[in-house]
Amino acid sequence: MMGILLQAQTTTTEQDNFIDMLSNMGIGGNIVMAVLLLLSILAIYILVERYFAIKKESLEDENFLMSIRKFVEEKNIDQAKKLCKNTDSPISRMIEKGLDRIDKPMTDISSAIENQGKLEIYKMDNKIANLATISGAAPMIGFLGTVIGMIIAFQKMARETTVSPADLAGGIYTAMITTAAGLVVGIIAYISYNYLVNKVDKVIFQLEARTTEFLDLLHHND
Repeated sequence: MMGILLQAQTTTTEQDNFIDMLSNMGIGGNIVMAVLLLLSILAIYILVERYFAIKKESLEDENFLMSIRKFVEEKNIDQAKKLCKNTDSPISRMIEKGLDRIDKPMTDISSAIENQGKLEIYKMDNKIANLATISGAAPMIGFLGTVIGMIIAFQKMARETTVSPADLAGGIYTAMITTAAGLVVGIIAYISYNYLVNKVDKVIFQLEARTTEFLDLLHHND
């Protein structure tokens, strides 16, 4: 029973210390912490949302590619186009653009597929660049909070006749919290950015390989 009471008392003390720390940071420091909190939420949201979106785009349907090959070899282009329309994937939309220009020179077909590919990559890259912005901005915002906190701490000390080393250390400690928070948010955003870019690169490689197969198929059945 005593252990539970001591644990509850410790938790209450930690909460009081946290509240005191926030109050010592002043309005400027609290605004910075609120901004960093919003940036961290945004970074995590982008990571989760883009992860599942890219994962969906990276799924390959072997039956689709085999059916396209079969229809092209049989010169059944209309059925191939219909299959592309009914399949929701980047490669299906790219192949459909190629099929729409089936009677054109191979360079026109390749150009149409490449342009559609750029559009698909842009959709996958959507929002990822924001992570790079957050990874660079968060540490600077955190440092700004530290500067604001230091100014407030030194102003408070200047108004007092005697300043102990403990008071000075406490003011600096409180001010440094925003720098640490900014670095944490920046690191999370930086790792998330590179992770998603790597996944997009893998999807691009898959698309390039499949479109090359499709162009070879058209060349052999020309």
